[in-house]
Parts: sequence; structure tokens; C-alpha cells
Amino acid sequence: MRTQMRHGLAIAILIVAGVTWAVAVTAQGSRIQRGEELAPVPLNLNGLNPALVREGSYIVNAQGGCNDCHTYTPYAAGGDPFAGEPEQINAPCYLSGGARFGPFISRNLTLVPSRRTLEQFKQIMHFGTDFAGGATPILQVMPWPVYGKMSDRELSAIYEFLRAIPVIDPRPNACTQPPPPMP
Repeated sequence: MRTQMRHGLAIAILIVAGVTWAVAVTAQGSRIQRGEELAPVPLNLNGLNPALVREGSYIVNAQGGCNDCHTYTPYAAGGDPFAGEPEQINAPCYLSGGARFGPFISRNLTLVPSRRTLEQFKQIMHFGTDFAGGATPILQVMPWPVYGKMSDRELSAIYEFLRAIPVIDPRPNACTQPPPPMP
């Protein structure tokens, strides 16, 4: 009787573990699939991990809101959801920075992989380190205290996604917010 109970318990544990694993794989797969759908620009997957790129796209485009600050203007003409229009991301300026926040201008994220290692990117995201030698050694506008809570896997996925998107350099004038009028 005890042996049958042990076998039954072992089988139940295996079933629960299998179902948990299947749910986790399905959820991860849907993030990857959705990330591919959400990418507003063509992705160059040559030499990259396609699943990691797509997961990074999901994080950047569905969770991080990176486009809102790192694309000027975030939406194409006629594609501003805040104006009741169907969303259309400003692909020609996608993640090239140029938005003004007081004395700061958002950075061009399309250049990050060519200027920062993955480890430096993680340091930026975890601690707000400003390697560009800005006004302060810590990023002042970037919400790094929030993004710093992401796992290294998630930050690696974002970095891999940034490696896959088109580089915009130099940033066109149309992708830079003009300075406010002088008083």
C-alpha cells in the first residue's frame, strides 16, 4: 500500500511539473511570437538568436514603452492613438532619440550595440551609469531604477533586439525635437 502511494505521489508530482513546464513554454512562446508581430521595423536576424531578438522586441514594444521617449515623434502622422487614430509607430525615426526633456535629449538607442558592450548596457540599465559623459555620472531622465529590476536575461533580450534593428546615424533633423521658442 505504501509503495502504491509513493508511486502515485511521484506520478502526480511529474504531472504537475510537466503541466507547469508546458504553461511556461507556451507563455514564453507567445511573448516571442508577439514580439515578432510588434516590431515596427525590419529585423536583421543574421548571426543573432531569433527567439531572443523577438523576446527583446516584446519587452521594448509591449512593456518598456521605449518608443515613447526614444523616438521623436513616437507616432507617424495619422497614427497617434492618443488622438483616437490607429497606432502607427514612426518607423523612420524608431528609437533614434531626439526627444527633449528639459535640458536633456533622449539618446539614440540604435547606436547602443556599436558603442556599448552587453555588460555596459546592463550597467546602464541596472545602475543608470552614463558612459557618454553627460552632465552627471548617472542618467537623470531615463527610468533606470524601474528597468534595473529586469533580469539579465531580459536585458540581454533587449540588447539583442537593438542589434537587430536598423541603425539611424546620423539622426535626421525630422527626428529631433526643435528647441522651445525663446521667451
